[in-house]
Formats: sequence, structure tokens, C-alpha cells
Amino acid sequence: MAYIQEKEQPGKACIFEAGPEKKHEKESLLLYRDALVVVLLNRFPYANGHLLLAPCRHVGDINDLVPEESAALFDMIRWAVAILRKHINPEGFNVGLNLGTVAGAGHPDHLHFHVVPRWEGDHNFMTVLAEVRTIPEHIDNTFDRLLPDFQELLNITRDK
Repeated sequence: MAYIQEKEQPGKACIFEAGPEKKHEKESLLLYRDALVVVLLNRFPYANGHLLLAPCRHVGDINDLVPEESAALFDMIRWAVAILRKHINPEGFNVGLNLGTVAGAGHPDHLHFHVVPRWEGDHNFMTVLAEVRTIPEHIDNTFDRLLPDFQELLNITRDK
């Protein structure tokens, strides 16, 4: 909750815009960036492989997206699901967008989609009673497993 309720600090770079020239960076968990879309591993995941997908442009409302951004985001959701299926074999996914602080957006000024892999029984009493999440793999290892596929995707989309 502290992360969700944290207010944006003046002068602090938006996590989706930090280092716009970078295509990937482990320190910031950046897996992919092209001209329209950025993909990060969520630093505070609900499940292993929890991704954040955002337009590169700083935009807070879905109605402010241009058609190319909308199409690129939806394509990236499809590709992210395929990559996660390949590497971590989830049984399902939650894909969603929180618009506005009251809807749960941790970064309300820069809209982003969550792609959350799910498994039967993945959230148990630990989360409910102790606000503890059990993630079976260190986030750095997950990053290392997913990065090659996102970089391959970048090369494919760059060739179009």
C-alpha cells in the first residue's frame, strides 16, 4: 500500500520515461522500448513475471492515445502474453488498466497496463493476512529469462 499511496515526487523522473534512449536496462527492469511502447517488469509484483506496458508518450487517459499508440499497446499485450507463456507457463492472466488514483493507478499521469500471470492457488492466506507475496523466482532472474525474447521482438518490429 505504501507504494500505491506514494505521491509523485517533484523532479523525479517517470518510471516509464527514465532513459528514453535505452532499449533495455536491468537496473530499471526495462525489457523493451521502441518509438511507441515501453515494457517493464513490475518492481512490486503481484505474481512472478508481472509486467507493466505503457505508451512512451506521457499520457494519463486512454482517450488521449492516438490510434498508433492504441494498436501498438494491444499488440504488445499479445506479445507479452506469448513470451510469458513460453518462459513461465502460467495457467491464465489478468490484463488490466487502472485509470486514476482512486482506481488504483500508482502512476496516474502515465497510463499503463498490467499483465499478470496467474496459477491455480497462487494467492493464498499469506497475501490476505500478512500482506506478504510469495514470488518463486528473484526478479533479476525473471528479467534475464524474458529479455532475449523482448529484444528479438524489438529487432523484428524495427525491421517493419
